[in-house]
Amino acid sequence: MPDDPAHAFTAQDSLVALMIAVSASDEDIRTAELVKIQAAVQMLPIFSGYDQDRLGVTSQIVFDLFEQEDGLDALFGLIREGLPERLYETAYALACDVAAADGTLDEAELRLLEEIRYELELDRLHAAAIERGARARHLT
Repeated sequence: MPDDPAHAFTAQDSLVALMIAVSASDEDIRTAELVKIQAAVQMLPIFSGYDQDRLGVTSQIVFDLFEQEDGLDALFGLIREGLPERLYETAYALACDVAAADGTLDEAELRLLEEIRYELELDRLHAAAIERGARARHLT
């Protein structure tokens, strides 16, 4: 699939894919998570000019990959291919916001966030600051 240009991820697709992956990681995509993803795509400058029809396509790719044995590795391959390093912290921040959106973090979400930190080679201190900010924004 990565060799097919129709399935190549743009930077924006990569961000969306990570958000969808975090939401789907616990096999229960909650409304609060979907609202958070939609709001990010509609409001953040990084998504300026993004074709929102790509949301469905990107989501389906994530779902299809999650059904494959090495799907997570393939997903990270697509994301690393499409996402410039300057957006790694942005990607992690968006992933944390989606994970925190419903007020709970389950084991699957925590494991995926840890994997994202590893795959994007994020500094632990920077990641902790991003996590702290997401927690602060989603307190009730």
